Amino acid sequence: MSLNHFIELLKQHNEVIEIHNPVSTELEISEITDRISKSEKHNKALIFYNNGTSFPLLINAFGSEKRMALALHSQSLLEAEQKIEQIFEWMYLPSTLADKMRLAHRAIKLSSWLPRYSKRKGKCQEVVHLNPDLSTLPILKCWPHDGGRFITLPMVHTYIPEEKQLNIGMYRMQVFSQNTTGMHWHIHKTGAIHYTEAKQKDRKIPIAVCLGGDPVYTYCATAPLPHGINEYILAGVLRQKAVNLVPCITQNIYVPEDVDIVIEGYVDPNEPLVSEGPFGDHTGFYSLPDYYPLFHVTAITHQKKAIYPTTIVGIPPQEDYWFIKASERIFLPFLKHTLLHEVIDMQMPAYGVAHNLVLVQIKNLYPRHANKVANALWGIGQMMLNKILIITDLQLNNTLFERIKNTSWKNRLMLSYGPMDALEHAGLKPLEGGKLMMDATSMNNTHLISYNDQLFQILKRFFEPHHITYSQRSYNIFIVFANKLSSFDFNKLLTLLNENNIEGEVRIFILQKELYGLSTTDWAWHFLANFDPSNDLKVLSLNHLDILIFDGRIKKIQNKKIPNPTIMSDTIIEKVNQRWNQFFNLPFITSPSEKYQRLFFGETYFVEF
Repeated sequence: MSLNHFIELLKQHNEVIEIHNPVSTELEISEITDRISKSEKHNKALIFYNNGTSFPLLINAFGSEKRMALALHSQSLLEAEQKIEQIFEWMYLPSTLADKMRLAHRAIKLSSWLPRYSKRKGKCQEVVHLNPDLSTLPILKCWPHDGGRFITLPMVHTYIPEEKQLNIGMYRMQVFSQNTTGMHWHIHKTGAIHYTEAKQKDRKIPIAVCLGGDPVYTYCATAPLPHGINEYILAGVLRQKAVNLVPCITQNIYVPEDVDIVIEGYVDPNEPLVSEGPFGDHTGFYSLPDYYPLFHVTAITHQKKAIYPTTIVGIPPQEDYWFIKASERIFLPFLKHTLLHEVIDMQMPAYGVAHNLVLVQIKNLYPRHANKVANALWGIGQMMLNKILIITDLQLNNTLFERIKNTSWKNRLMLSYGPMDALEHAGLKPLEGGKLMMDATSMNNTHLISYNDQLFQILKRFFEPHHITYSQRSYNIFIVFANKLSSFDFNKLLTLLNENNIEGEVRIFILQKELYGLSTTDWAWHFLANFDPSNDLKVLSLNHLDILIFDGRIKKIQNKKIPNPTIMSDTIIEKVNQRWNQFFNLPFITSPSEKYQRLFFGETYFVEF
């Protein structure tokens, strides 16, 4: 399936809107897309034809479960999951001659899905530019304080000749000139491993950046496969057809013959790193400037009717959530059939932005089984970057949250410390921080006392003048909206509650005061992003009273820079407001940025206390 065929499929399902009016790639497309992607009724893929270049621009193509499933050659994400599940079912040892024959047939079918290498030219090389100019592509500036224009949906191919390892990852690329960009591969990613190996061998890394083609390729570039596994094996399984690879024109590396655009080039590890960023990232906050390798472009090739695919990330939900959702379903069978047989299900809520919160259902067999699973998960691939893990033996629905609210937490929490995502800004140190597991299994189920009004009145007086509310009257869970600089003497509160004969467990969540009035999912997103379990969780006990404090406010940490959330500028919001009817025959959709403006610190992309 080519990208053009995918667009035709989206049209058949009424999943795409075509826009022919002139539009700017600097911020304007981002603002339009942010409104559409967050709309419950009008969330569609968008094609902008009149964007100042000769390439149509496709965005939000993966931004719903239906579109993501179609991209994976399936009718649903469950069907994509079942394709992987089927592979493991095929692997059971045969017991009869008929079973052995079926296994041989299946092995032949599997081998037919493996990548194929060819020496001929591909469709992606119909047009060749050996004097490459990145300005010919409709590359977006996504958010007002971004460091520049960024290629946001690239499939970055790197290759280690000795190991014959081709890796495909997705790393944003800031454009610096007509033939140079940054290469933003984090320290935990395979691209960075290849960079380190090339530096040790004192040689350049050949790189090919692909855009478009079969949409399953784009998903596979984001997939959390183990190091050394070719992503096009997974692509072949999902589409049940081999990926045909052809050699690049100027670099010793192979790419799918049917991608739309290929940007060939190299990174020289002996060159000094360059400052890259800031960038409005998938966490919903700007990632701060840092130093990354410089990518030199040696050629650009493309199909005659190429389409430029792109995306924006920012405050969830965004299009990238559906990549996370696809990985959640596709990699669940890998987990269940290899390392953790007790795992039944897994969910990554949108407000957890992949690594901040993961829910896992297990078959609970013995006391502290959840602890075993947590330690195992924190040692597997990208799960090492997880911050909060909730493990249960219940289905991952409202029944789980009823149990969480209605049971004691004190003896169910397990703290750990380890590696964190490069975008994590709540920790005391870069790239590391606290991890928290809640055991929400049925073992040792302890019920709480019921809410009483005396407790609420005491807390109101203690936290005055800050606003305080409760999430549920029946469970001692209270939410305080406080200034980021306010401090509280919780030992004094412990004594005060004890003197008033309050017993049981009191849970207090402290949130940024600017969140008051926003939705509970907004609270959860902001809290999770600014909470480090190693520093922001306190448990105080006296007699029969326990107070658990979870502080999810932005905090002063050793004069570190704290990033702003990704908010669009008033100028662009007003411009899109005025031109809305030129773009769409749809009801007017207000800018999502307007409700988040109270969270913004000012005209810089970070704040220093």
